[in-house]
Amino acid sequence: MTPRLLIVLAALLASSCALIFTSDTTGPEARRLVAGGARLVDVRSPEEFADGHLDGAVNIPVGQLEARLTEVGPKDVPVVVYCRSGHRASRARELLLAAGFKEVHNLGPKSYW
Repeated sequence: MTPRLLIVLAALLASSCALIFTSDTTGPEARRLVAGGARLVDVRSPEEFADGHLDGAVNIPVGQLEARLTEVGPKDVPVVVYCRSGHRASRARELLLAAGFKEVHNLGPKSYW
């Protein structure tokens, strides 16, 4: 491969990775959804949750999510997920959608609230 092709491929890879971990909702939209009855799920570790979390959030670490789906609630109720950076929330969103949840929003990092 030529150096130019390597640069193009690296740029494409970097941009696609950035897209994977971005939120799909804004703080005001997430607050509106939660005020309207959406379930707020913090997918960080229990230690991170104990250090501070959003009011009303339930803590279900992303690694435990599949085993604790009933704690998320009914599959027809909207869900808003968040974490520290957005990576785990992106994974959680995909897991919940694959499990049949109809409306899942990734806030991304807690700081976007």
